[in-house]
Amino acid sequence: MRLEVERAFGQVLREIRLKQAFSQEALALEAGVQRNYVSLLERGLNSASLKIIFKLCHVLDIKPSEVLVMVEQRASKLTRPVRRKR
Repeated sequence: MRLEVERAFGQVLREIRLKQAFSQEALALEAGVQRNYVSLLERGLNSASLKIIFKLCHVLDIKPSEVLVMVEQRASKLTRPVRRKR
């Protein structure tokens, strides 16, 4: 089972990429990664290293810290705690 944070990162990455009007291919080319890798990240099927996060953020002209805050917010929505009755 994949961690929710990977799914959250993928959703945030896709939203930013689309807002910046980048195709997966253009983002990948500018960041020096494979288009398939961007696709895997966006679908939450792969984890990005810090180096890759910084490369992608540089191309998308956004601070990595801003992206991580967005991911944290999204992940907290995806992983709501289950309350147990006592």
